[in-house]
Amino acid sequence: MKIQLLLIGKTDKAYIEEGINEYLGRLRHYADTEIIIAPVKKQWSKLPVQERKEKEAEVILKHIMQSDRCILLDEKGKSLNSGGFANLLGQIMSGPYKKLLFVVGGPWGFSPEVYRKAHMKLSLSAMTFSHQVIRIIFLEQLYRAMTIIRGEPYHNQ
Repeated sequence: MKIQLLLIGKTDKAYIEEGINEYLGRLRHYADTEIIIAPVKKQWSKLPVQERKEKEAEVILKHIMQSDRCILLDEKGKSLNSGGFANLLGQIMSGPYKKLLFVVGGPWGFSPEVYRKAHMKLSLSAMTFSHQVIRIIFLEQLYRAMTIIRGEPYHNQ
């Protein structure tokens, strides 16, 4: 199964890009893992929030195929501990899906159309993180889940 992380907008901090690359390299040992950067046009920042979310939705929806399992990283999503996330990941990976797509939206969240198309919303914390920082946090949790699934010691360090 292929795992993709769709990110809205570029990473603009070198330390975040470095963290992303570190965990992406680790993850490729476990699964075909890819990051897709969905560009955001500069003029979108001047749009009202709902209109911006609709523009971002056009980009996101192009990446969600019928054969995919799509999970939105969303503050209103289901909360799981690391073991629970590993269980969920294991179930999905043993299912009929060709691709598991995780989506990190822009700073304003997702449009209703994207929510309807997704299979699940997942919250990584009750706290709010920037849409840049959450990229590293999520990739670390994805890596941790892979090590839990394989029974490797990373989780208990």
